[in-house]
Amino acid sequence: MSDSKVPQFIKDSEKFGINLGLDRMYELDWLLENPEKDLKVVHVAGTNGKGSTVTYIASCLAASGLKVGIYTSPFLERFSERMRIIDGHDGLERLSLDETEGEIPEAKLEEYVSKVKEATEIMLTNGFEHPTEFELMTAVCYLWFRDEKVDVAVLETGLGGRLDSTNVIEAPLATVITSIGLDHQDRLGDTIEQIASEKAGIFKQGVPAFVADPEHMLLDKTSRDKVRQTIIDEATSHKVSSLTFVPAQEEIARFTDDGRMIFAIGEEEYETSLQGRHQVLNATLAVKVLKEVFGLKYEVIQDGIALARWKGRAELLRLEPAVILDGGHNVQCAESLVSTLKDMCNGRFKDMRFRVVIGVMADKNVEGMLRAYKEAGLDPCEVYAVKVNNPRTMDPESLSKMISFVYNNLIMPLSFDSALEGVSEACRRTREDGIPLLVTGSLYLIGEVRGKLCTITDNWR
Repeated sequence: MSDSKVPQFIKDSEKFGINLGLDRMYELDWLLENPEKDLKVVHVAGTNGKGSTVTYIASCLAASGLKVGIYTSPFLERFSERMRIIDGHDGLERLSLDETEGEIPEAKLEEYVSKVKEATEIMLTNGFEHPTEFELMTAVCYLWFRDEKVDVAVLETGLGGRLDSTNVIEAPLATVITSIGLDHQDRLGDTIEQIASEKAGIFKQGVPAFVADPEHMLLDKTSRDKVRQTIIDEATSHKVSSLTFVPAQEEIARFTDDGRMIFAIGEEEYETSLQGRHQVLNATLAVKVLKEVFGLKYEVIQDGIALARWKGRAELLRLEPAVILDGGHNVQCAESLVSTLKDMCNGRFKDMRFRVVIGVMADKNVEGMLRAYKEAGLDPCEVYAVKVNNPRTMDPESLSKMISFVYNNLIMPLSFDSALEGVSEACRRTREDGIPLLVTGSLYLIGEVRGKLCTITDNWR
C-alpha cells in the first residue's frame, strides 16, 4: 500500500504497532473535547465482511439523502481512503464515477493531525503511553466527522472490538457483527469463543445488536454452535435491547455475464457489483439494520446496494481477458474466493485455470490459505510468488517452496522480488494467451499493484 500523503506524525507513530487497550483513546478523546459524543454511529466488527457491510450500510444511508461518514481500514492505494463522507444521493453517484470522491482532503487531514499531535504531547507529559497510529487516525476521524456534521457515521473496528479504539463510542444506534473466523489469534485468543467474545465487546446496554447467523460462517458445526452461544452470553451480559441473528438466502444468488450478482432477501430482489455468495450475507445484515434502525424503504435500499463499491475484494478489473483482484487474508477468505470464481460472470471461469500472482504476510496462516485454495478447487496453470512492499512480507522463495509443497510439486512458481515486476510479467503473458489473471493474497499486495494493473489493462484493446 502506498504511503503517499501520509502525515509525518502519523508515519512516525507506526513504530508503536498494535497495542490494544482503551486508556490512551479515552485520554486522547478527552483532551480533544470528546468529539465522538456528537456522532450518531453504526459500529461494525467481525473477522470477514466488515468493509463490505459498512459499504452497504453507508451507501444506502446516502441513497436516502443523509450525509454519511465512513471509517474503514486498512487503505489500499491512498491513505485518505480510510475516511470519507458521502453527501447524499448526489455524493453517492459521484463516488460511482470517481473512487476518490469524499475522501478527507489533504489540508483537512494535516489540520486535524496537528490537533491530535498537540493532544498527544500533553498525554505524554501526563505519563500516558504514545497512542498508536490507528488510535491517532480514529481521533482524526471523530474530529472531522463532528465538524462536518455528518448525519450518521459508520465505523469499522480495526482489530477485535472490546479493546479497539473505536469502542469508546458509548451509545451507538446499532452494533453489527459480521462473519467470525480464526484470525489474529496472537491478540484475540486461541479459540473461536475468545475471538467471538472480543468481537462482541462492541455490544452496548440498550442498543440493538445484529449478528450474521453462525450457520453461514465457514466453520465446523461445533465452532458455529460455540460462536452462537458466546454471542448470546455477551448480549445478555451487555444488556443489549435486542439480539438478532441474520440469515441469508445465499443459495439462490445468480450471476450476470457482465459481472454483477442478483440475489433475494425474502421476496425482494437486489443487484450488486460486489461478487460472491458471502456478499449476500453481508448485504442481508446491512438491510436488516437499515430497515429496523433507520426505517428505510425497499426502493432506497435497492438503489444504495446497486451503487455500493468495495474494491480489492473479488474485483473484476477486466472481463476479456479477465483480470481479478482479491485481498483475502485468511483461510475463510481463500475458500470464499475460489467459490466466487466458480460463480462469477454466470460461471464463465468455472472450468478455467488461472495464472496467479500471490504475495502474503509471513505472520499469517499461509499454509492454511494455500491448502484452502487447493481443497476448494483452485488449480493454477502458472504461479508468480512476489515480495510485497511491507516488512511483514513472506520471502517469495519461501512462498514458492510452500506452494510447491502444498500442490505436491505439481506447480513450480516463479519468484519475483518486486510485486510490480511480477504483475507486469503476468499481464504480458495474459494479454498474449488470454489465460485469466488472478492477483491474490494480502490486501497490501492489492494496494501496491492495483494502480499499475488499472493502467496496464486500460491500454489493452
